[in-house]
Amino acid sequence: MSSSTRRRTRRFGLVLIAPVLIALAGCAGSSTATATPSAPASAAGSPSPTLPTAFPVTVTGANGKLTLAKAPERIVSMGPTTTEVLFAIGAGPQVKAVDDNSTYPTDAPKTKLSAFQPNAEAVAGYTPDLVVITNDANGLVASLTTLKIPALVLPAPKTLDEAYAQMVTLGQATGHEADAEKVVATTKGRIAKAVASVPAAARGKKVYHELDPTFYSVTSSTFLGSVYALFGLTNIADAAKGAAAAGGYPRLSAEYVVTQAPDLIVLADTKCCQQNAAALAKRPGFAAVPAVKNGVVLAADDDIASRWGPRVADFAESVSAELATLK
Repeated sequence: MSSSTRRRTRRFGLVLIAPVLIALAGCAGSSTATATPSAPASAAGSPSPTLPTAFPVTVTGANGKLTLAKAPERIVSMGPTTTEVLFAIGAGPQVKAVDDNSTYPTDAPKTKLSAFQPNAEAVAGYTPDLVVITNDANGLVASLTTLKIPALVLPAPKTLDEAYAQMVTLGQATGHEADAEKVVATTKGRIAKAVASVPAAARGKKVYHELDPTFYSVTSSTFLGSVYALFGLTNIADAAKGAAAAGGYPRLSAEYVVTQAPDLIVLADTKCCQQNAAALAKRPGFAAVPAVKNGVVLAADDDIASRWGPRVADFAESVSAELATLK
């Protein structure tokens, strides 16, 4: 796999960064759900203790309202983050197939299904009773509707609250609402603790988040940007020329980053592009950047740093650990 292909694949996990793909991400929004009491739902012929006794349930995604008569038993997840959330809330046994970018958890039923260029017939081949989609590419939702396959579109959120709402929506849709609420509460608690542990002196410090070595970054209008805002950091991408037009994912320049002198650099291209603190220091002018000079460089896991599931708490804790070293 070429380096450009690896970058393209990784970008899918974070709102489809490349300008040509940003339009596919759609508008992020919170999701809601309402339940209508009915007879107890059953799986494999007997009630499951983790499933609610209140189906049908109506949930709302970017594609509108969806009513499910019973808890789905054959879910196809067309997005790495939705896969992570489904397994985190206890719906893993109901997931029968995930897209080719779903790398976590490792025991998820990964397939060759492409979320970049989805094929409705290929998805239908897994006989799903629910398909969860991050991006409605290639008219996937319309095709699934024609095939009478329920689809729920949950696009990349722009805030933590929207991410939490999506987790609850998935819990309601799959019969694991209580589990989802617990995951949200745990995630919130860990992030709050991470933020509270950072010294006051770190607030206002500058951060540069690198998506790949060509200097694509994120602004405060994005999901990750909202995480940095919790720590009171100044995101250098916000002031970059054309940042707003780039949909929150501007391509900076080496000169701009060096001139901005970030105090913290987060490398979210360690797996795709083998970037690390040593490689960063070898770039022209970077040795004098405060973050590099002081060793405040977070070599993040690309996947954890590009998804909005429960592992965002892991990311927040990593950021907190780096900020704790600032003086």
